[in-house]
Amino acid sequence: MRFYEEKLAGVRIIEGDRHCDGRGYFQRTFDAKLFENSELETSFVQSAISFNHTKGTVRGLHWQEPPSDEAKLITCLQGGIFDVLVDMREGSPTRYQFMSVELWDCDGRMLYVPKGIAHGYQTLQDNTLVGYQLSAHYDAPRARRARWNDPAFGITWPLSLTVIADLDRDAPLTVSH
Repeated sequence: MRFYEEKLAGVRIIEGDRHCDGRGYFQRTFDAKLFENSELETSFVQSAISFNHTKGTVRGLHWQEPPSDEAKLITCLQGGIFDVLVDMREGSPTRYQFMSVELWDCDGRMLYVPKGIAHGYQTLQDNTLVGYQLSAHYDAPRARRARWNDPAFGITWPLSLTVIADLDRDAPLTVSH
């Protein structure tokens, strides 16, 4: 595994090593020693998957406030996603800045999302499956949403929006304009 630092502090793109043969491939998706050596969270308490029928579906932007804030490890298991992270951390020099990365089932890359970063994505293909590892349990009173198209972030989504949950579509604007 190789860990690459990104412009938002604590965010890492992780490239896994795929071992291929006639059957397909094998790839390690987590190694506590390597994560600890890279100063990343090593305790994940939940795993989840998200299946999306339609290309252009947007999920997010989501995060949790302390003390239930969570780190996430994201991987695309089928299809492709345009993954977006927005820094929501108080006092961060990159607060409200975003970064994006494409994750595909064929590239073996993963995305490490530290605490305090909002996460969302848009599917780039029909029938896309996304896997999550989460460092904290879901805590509804601490769950937060930011609007996927909040002008404060300036995110340019690659496709026209096809499907979005009402809660995400109607999420509050983060800052006044």
